[in-house]
Amino acid sequence: MKRFTAPALCLLLVLTLALPALAADKTLLMATTTSTANTGLLDELIVPMYLKDTGVEIKFVAVGTGKALKMAEGCDVDVVLVHAPDAEKAYVDSGVLMDRRELMYNDFVIVGPTADPAGIKGMSVINALKAIEGAQAVFTSRGDNSGTHQMEQSLWTSAGLAIPEKQIWYVQTGQGMIATINVAAEKNGYTMTDRGTYIKYADTKGGNPPMVVLVEGDTVLFNQYSGLAVNPAKCPNVKYDMAKQYIDWMASPAVQQAIGNFKLLGKPLFTPNAK
Repeated sequence: MKRFTAPALCLLLVLTLALPALAADKTLLMATTTSTANTGLLDELIVPMYLKDTGVEIKFVAVGTGKALKMAEGCDVDVVLVHAPDAEKAYVDSGVLMDRRELMYNDFVIVGPTADPAGIKGMSVINALKAIEGAQAVFTSRGDNSGTHQMEQSLWTSAGLAIPEKQIWYVQTGQGMIATINVAAEKNGYTMTDRGTYIKYADTKGGNPPMVVLVEGDTVLFNQYSGLAVNPAKCPNVKYDMAKQYIDWMASPAVQQAIGNFKLLGKPLFTPNAK
């Protein structure tokens, strides 16, 4: 067996020490909302497609949008994929995030039991919330500062109602969307969810779920998802170039088409709208 020369050993040592860094360069860290994970969009479509196209592995954590934005502020991730436009723009204004790009959307819906104890079916969202409050029907909220929770709170206010956080009929789960829908079902109550997650929930029930869509279609229920890169001026160690590349990749025609074709129960989970 040949012995390594001193220069060769030095080179081997340098390469060995560099391997973790080289591997890390092929990994993108992302914080995102639970709906992109619950629906299977990331695991089944985006993550493997991005790895195939670029050789970069996406490692993501799925939390409420509020927590995802906090992770960006803490320099814990390189990029976020979230759905709370007002909060996103505040983080851009503060310099934490940059390069916000709209990528896809779905909509929010209010779901409840087929018996519909508060009689909200077909109402506007404002009248539905008033009816739920008037009947003191159970309403389950995520209560986690997610994009869905932020939207729900704004709708109570738009209806001219106080957010019913201290009411016995208002249940805050502190959990993700599918868990919150399940709690509503157990309590014969209502909740608000994004449509993509509801379709996934319905799929888990064999397409015949106990909770059905009762309120939909209001323009206020539009639900935009956007990608944002963490600003390297705030977080010097983030992979800004890779984050920007990922956002641009998400907006590319091929990926936009793939997002539009990603369906469950024959229904699209998200509609692409990158410009």
